[in-house]
Amino acid sequence: MTHHKLIIGNCMDMHEIPDESVHLMITSPPYFNAPFDYKGLFKNYDQYLELLRRVAKEVYRVLKEGRIVVLNIDDMLVNGEKFPIVADATKIFQDAGFKYRDRIIWKKPDGYLRISRRSGVLLQNPYPMYFYPDNLLESILIFQKGKFDYRSIPQEVKEASKIDLKEFSENKWYMTLWEMVNVLPGSPLEKEIAAFPEELPYRIIKLFSYVGETVLDPFVGSGTTMKVAREVGRNSIGIEIKKSLIPIIKKKLGFEGQLPLVNQNDTFEIIIREDDKYGCISY
Repeated sequence: MTHHKLIIGNCMDMHEIPDESVHLMITSPPYFNAPFDYKGLFKNYDQYLELLRRVAKEVYRVLKEGRIVVLNIDDMLVNGEKFPIVADATKIFQDAGFKYRDRIIWKKPDGYLRISRRSGVLLQNPYPMYFYPDNLLESILIFQKGKFDYRSIPQEVKEASKIDLKEFSENKWYMTLWEMVNVLPGSPLEKEIAAFPEELPYRIIKLFSYVGETVLDPFVGSGTTMKVAREVGRNSIGIEIKKSLIPIIKKKLGFEGQLPLVNQNDTFEIIIREDDKYGCISY
């Protein structure tokens, strides 16, 4: 039996979540003013970085000692200017108290991009200094809060959470380059949402949490992290500012009719903040 809580509100404030009650955080923050997703969402880059600072501070508070934070994030080109988001986000989470543990590169399929206006400049001007590459990569940044006590996990929980070594080897989880297919345009539950593929949180949840633990996604979007957490026997908390996404998240999690092969006794709760007060809806 697992429990899933959706909070409709701003993730810079996570007052509903007690200190040191979360075992893993994985999220993909909004792309900074991406022309294809979030054009003009932030007034300037400093405002975007301040969002990351406040979220990092709250995540540090709610995360248990020794546990892991994972950011799917990447540098962004906006109006011809490249913003060093990976470097800045790394420093922000270090300043919040986290230890920088690893960086994995997510490689999208080669056919995902064709020559764009940016890289195509060289075709029109085949000379030095006209080169601008298209990006098939995103960063998966991994941070840790303190040290993990491996002896704190009961043996039966370890066995129930054991990683499939065949899956680990065949899909090359052991590498710092993960080749995963992105969510394709036209996916009905990701319309106008920059969602990551289920494979990404699946690997992270399997590698960095145990059965029955709680996974947090403060930019939950369409609910991909919560869905995967439910399917692998973890609890989840998702925070999303857009109330209009509630029906999509419910559908993705299967609370409009149970998903196959998932515990029928799982529970789902929605907290909707309104003027610093919130109502609670349970299913």
